[in-house]
Amino acid sequence: MKATNVKPAEGKLGVLVVGLGAVSSTFMTGVLMARKGLAKPVGSMTQYDKMRVGKGADKKYLKYDEIVPIAKLDDIVFGAWDVYPANAYESAINAEVLKEKDINPVKDELEKIKPMKAAFDHNYAKRLDGENIMKGATREEMVNNIREDIRNFKKENGVDRVVVLWAASTEVYVPVDEKIHGTLAALEEAIKADDKEHIAPSMCYAYAALKEGAPFIMGAPNTTVDIPAMWELAKETGMPIAGKDFKTGQTLVKSGFAPIIGTRCLGLSGWFSTNILGNRDGLVLDEPANFRTKEVSKLSTLESILVPEAQPDLYTDYYHKVRINYYPPRNDNKEGWDNIDIFGWMGYPMQIKINFLCRDSILAAPLCLDLVLLSDLAARAGRYGIQRFLSFFLKSPMHDYTTGEVPVNHLFQQYVMLKNAIREMGGYEADEEID
Repeated sequence: MKATNVKPAEGKLGVLVVGLGAVSSTFMTGVLMARKGLAKPVGSMTQYDKMRVGKGADKKYLKYDEIVPIAKLDDIVFGAWDVYPANAYESAINAEVLKEKDINPVKDELEKIKPMKAAFDHNYAKRLDGENIMKGATREEMVNNIREDIRNFKKENGVDRVVVLWAASTEVYVPVDEKIHGTLAALEEAIKADDKEHIAPSMCYAYAALKEGAPFIMGAPNTTVDIPAMWELAKETGMPIAGKDFKTGQTLVKSGFAPIIGTRCLGLSGWFSTNILGNRDGLVLDEPANFRTKEVSKLSTLESILVPEAQPDLYTDYYHKVRINYYPPRNDNKEGWDNIDIFGWMGYPMQIKINFLCRDSILAAPLCLDLVLLSDLAARAGRYGIQRFLSFFLKSPMHDYTTGEVPVNHLFQQYVMLKNAIREMGGYEADEEID
């Protein structure tokens, strides 16, 4: 490893997850099993991917931890907040993602992960009704309680650093309001005033995490760290933020397949995406106000890959539709159908059909691991604010829309951004072009 300015990954890394449902219990079980040598962390870039550093005679292909100091799985300590009191073992069993035989070897460790009381507002997730909540808490009390939880967790577990990861449900859509979300001072004023309309519970978690010197990752499509006030706070605290929405199934396919159409200069008439999903996420998204949040994040993917202005003959009038249907029999085994209407030579129409029978939490777990480890790395490297290099893992990458910045959604361009950032942090030249 080259000499860099990145602080070493010394001591224990606390991973505090908001939401102890299917995704996070699968994530935790997999990490605990992997460090016992009983399972493989398949799908995790930080554990498997190799990338080139140097050119010509100096060219080498190295794993991420050979380039930059990444925390080891053995050093991770898990904690969580959830509206339901079930511990991580009970949650993993209830989620029915993993077989019991793949959970039981780490049962003792999982049982010790008991969720702290959640900062919860029923109006933001009407389909959920748990008792393990900060009852009657104002927004300011929520923030103070979360901050205290983080401090206590660090003390009780001898943890040196903490990363906070949102793996809870999608909240109802909160439009950005410049007056409230535009500056940190206005946001703090709204928290103090207990402004329930503009301050979602997720914002309380993000604010508290950043104030406590913990990077914050938004794994749902919520308007949480996507606001100038949070960027200001991230700069003030020197902390990285990343979001939003884990790129697991259909959007992963879309961000990888749309470049085929664009690169081959084929035209697009329409792209219809529909999903069936039966877990707690599906239940919450069955509520129209919550689905709206998800729809906004899913719809943004295509428009920055197949750009009408760049190729008016090919992409001027395509129709893009996204649907999610709650279907309990499938539980966590999500199915995504894509019907893509394209046209070719002389405008002749063709169709592509993709049917992805995926497992939501099995795809999300390695993303959680990578986002946590790379956010911790970014914090030790002194990188603060929006971490654009993490957009590879996210459905609707954060960007500064106030300056008209267009997010990069093209999977292979995102991969270049990821590699270049790791090269830079490892003391190598960022030597790939994003074009």
